[in-house]
Amino acid sequence: MKAMADGPECFSLGSVVCCKTCYDQVIEGEVLAFDQQTKALMLKCASSSGKANVSDIRMVNLNFVSELTVKKEAGSSPLTPPQPLNTEKLNTRAKQNIDERQRLAAAISAGVSHDGIRLFLAIRKTIDDVTWQGKNIIVMNQVTIVPPYRPENCKGKSDSDASVLHVRKIVEKHLRDQQKQSQGTRQTSPTQPSTKA
Repeated sequence: MKAMADGPECFSLGSVVCCKTCYDQVIEGEVLAFDQQTKALMLKCASSSGKANVSDIRMVNLNFVSELTVKKEAGSSPLTPPQPLNTEKLNTRAKQNIDERQRLAAAISAGVSHDGIRLFLAIRKTIDDVTWQGKNIIVMNQVTIVPPYRPENCKGKSDSDASVLHVRKIVEKHLRDQQKQSQGTRQTSPTQPSTKA
């Protein structure tokens, strides 16, 4: 790993820089902060989600940057202060993540299969209100999915309920995706030479 030796010793807030890391990852953004002692650079980058009204904040350790270019110096106009952090929202999000990890750990210790965990995570990408109740997956407090986690294992107040039908479609899609993935893995794995005599 090549350390950043000849880069600037200080960055102006508001400057736009482009860094190439030792992993050949290119990061470009506006300088929000720089700690000279640790050589940590905080950049405001374009959102990875593609949304125009939000940004990603990236921390870059300049000790592991191979190239650094200042694309635009900060202007002389006063910078607008960064938006204050909503600490209540951050604390709520952290608590939710901790609670979710604890429920996942409890499910694993209860003996939930890998298929069940994968299905839970797949549903979680679409629906936030997903939790564990022992080995059962509970979706929106309306649908229960019991092992072996197949579409026919989705139960609600009635089988024709819209929420049950929606969750079944998610389960079916997940199973199709898993099947495609396992077929792709088998096709790309090296084949054994035949041993015909």
